[in-house]
Amino acid sequence: MKYLLHLSFLILPFWFTSWHVPPASDPFDEVVKALRAGNANELSRYFDNMIQITLFDQSNSYSKAQATMILKDFFSKNPVKSFQIIHEGGQDSRFGIGRMVTANGTYRITFFLRQHGPDQYVLQEIRFENQS
Repeated sequence: MKYLLHLSFLILPFWFTSWHVPPASDPFDEVVKALRAGNANELSRYFDNMIQITLFDQSNSYSKAQATMILKDFFSKNPVKSFQIIHEGGQDSRFGIGRMVTANGTYRITFFLRQHGPDQYVLQEIRFENQS
């Protein structure tokens, strides 16, 4: 009997912890992390099939592959020093406005996530504007 009692004290903690499932990553937070890191590949995981990118005064719709290349080029020329969210909002569609400091300047970043299914969001638009 003592043996079973000791065995149950060893097994029960593992049994309870095995049922713990970590929460799914929040797409908004993942986009913010990717922007902080200047990581176009991580950012592209959330791109819609076509994404609107505005870099300063030029705006266009791009495929995932094209958008990834454009952002890789931007981040290679402008290494990110910091990125802070200034404002966020929405539920079905979410948006964020942030301030990005790079080696070459400070930018206002605005991005829009659209709900695409019950638990999935896609990045529909991202804007990079010079901040004076």
